[in-house]
Amino acid sequence: MMTPTPHDEGSLEYLDADERPAESAAAAEAVVEYVNDRIQRGLLKLGDRLPSERDLAARIGVSRPSVRSGLRTLAAMGIVQTRHGSGTYLAEGPPALDGKPLRALAALYGMSPEQMFEARCVLEVGAAGLAAERASVDQVAALAEEVSGMFAAVDNPDVFLAHDIRFHRAMANATGNPVLASLVEMVARLFFESLRRPSRTPEQLRDMAIVHRNIYQAVRLRDPERARREMSGHLPRFRSVTMEVRR
Repeated sequence: MMTPTPHDEGSLEYLDADERPAESAAAAEAVVEYVNDRIQRGLLKLGDRLPSERDLAARIGVSRPSVRSGLRTLAAMGIVQTRHGSGTYLAEGPPALDGKPLRALAALYGMSPEQMFEARCVLEVGAAGLAAERASVDQVAALAEEVSGMFAAVDNPDVFLAHDIRFHRAMANATGNPVLASLVEMVARLFFESLRRPSRTPEQLRDMAIVHRNIYQAVRLRDPERARREMSGHLPRFRSVTMEVRR
């Protein structure tokens, strides 16, 4: 068998093509390791802008396609975010996982809406109590803004739902615990996606807005016991209304 030489272009291309997938995967992993290392050393922080693809490729010693592949992996991990026309940045806010793999895992393991709801209750009731103890002035104001948005949207279920989701996200953020905030976000997202969007009456939405106002007031008054009690009462009511609509 003839050994390929630099002039034997067809043979060299064949070998390159055969080796390229493994080399490309290793190069992309080098990009992931480079970014993770700089995070762990405190050289990159939340919201920091990463160097350009060209600069990263030169620093790490890989190709630009490998840089893009590594950045896609980091994005799927929730570590970086790409802003069109601006660049790639370290993510801000609580950690968040891509929704597609979460949905796939829920389907793979047969996670039912009832199981997701149970997990949501355990997480959010505790989160409400912590928020009442730890929320900053700005975080309390964010909750108030979402409650006001709910009352203004009782005739628009879609807009109301958007305020509802943001309220619970703001509540989780107000715990000051990014692990808990991430888990609440993940479980709530899976739960909402497992249900068909319900069509509620303005009267039902107004009742829900009042319940959210009660939770907000408990947080504003720094009353963790009341916050847990209000959240514990709210979630089952939300579940019963949802199931009525589905039937």
